[in-house]
Amino acid sequence: MLNDDLDIKLRLIQAKEIMKSTKSVSFSGTLNNCLRRGLRKL
Repeated sequence: MLNDDLDIKLRLIQAKEIMKSTKSVSFSGTLNNCLRRGLRKL
């Protein structure tokens, strides 16, 4: 379960990725990519 503010931020990131890509961009893929980037910093 995601908090509403995180859901909105992820959907905005997803929308930006959709605008840049000709491929499909799923919400779960966007979430996984954000988690991977954040976990690399640990």
